[in-house]
Amino acid sequence: MKRATFNDIYYLGRTIEENNQLRHIHYPEMLSKYDANFIQFKKMPSIEEFIIAEEKLMQFHVQNKMEHVKFYFPADKNLSDGLLLYLKQNFYVVGFLELFSIQPNNFPRISHHPDTVIEMVSDANLNAFLTLQKELDRQFGEEYAEANQKIHLKNYDDPSVAMAVAFYKGEAAGSVNVYLSEETAEIDSLSVLEKFRNKKIASRLQQAVMRRFTEKTFILVADGNDTPRDMYMKQGYDYLGVRYEAMKLIK
Repeated sequence: MKRATFNDIYYLGRTIEENNQLRHIHYPEMLSKYDANFIQFKKMPSIEEFIIAEEKLMQFHVQNKMEHVKFYFPADKNLSDGLLLYLKQNFYVVGFLELFSIQPNNFPRISHHPDTVIEMVSDANLNAFLTLQKELDRQFGEEYAEANQKIHLKNYDDPSVAMAVAFYKGEAAGSVNVYLSEETAEIDSLSVLEKFRNKKIASRLQQAVMRRFTEKTFILVADGNDTPRDMYMKQGYDYLGVRYEAMKLIK
């Protein structure tokens, strides 16, 4: 298959405006979800072009009683010194995401452990999965956790989304979503409750979904500043690229 790019990454929101410069993604069903409501620049903006887009997005989000603005910049392009200075002077948090891929047969084999059981989400374990998600989502606030339940149910009903849940000694401990396309399977929301970490549960979740979709190239996006990206490198994922982002809260 062709080399995966950030264009292969799934977004929950819908495109409500697009031109040669940018795409505006919006998800009215959950306005508090940062990565579903943003502007994606197709080409690197000048400071003047950024300010125009910023003012437009700011106005739109304020009108819709939203509390953030977020921007993604073109992949594998550095921010200019001037734009970076503007972002920092205007209280943006600037970060970057890294894209990785792996073929299922290259993923390191994890031996079976009787205490850990991986299941695809089904009617039989859906309630346990939803309860786990609410606990994981509470780090972003009770309101967010409650609202995100609708998205988990939406994903459950979507044939292009597969979900797996890990049980440790019978207790729901971690989960992962997989967004399926013709050639790729994107790993997303790979999470393990803190009390169950360091038991290779995340690795077993990855192994389980790769065994289920052996014909796909697996891709994922990791925060360049987070520990998980080091785990992916050790697991043999190939680094494909980087993309900068900027976000700030508004009142």
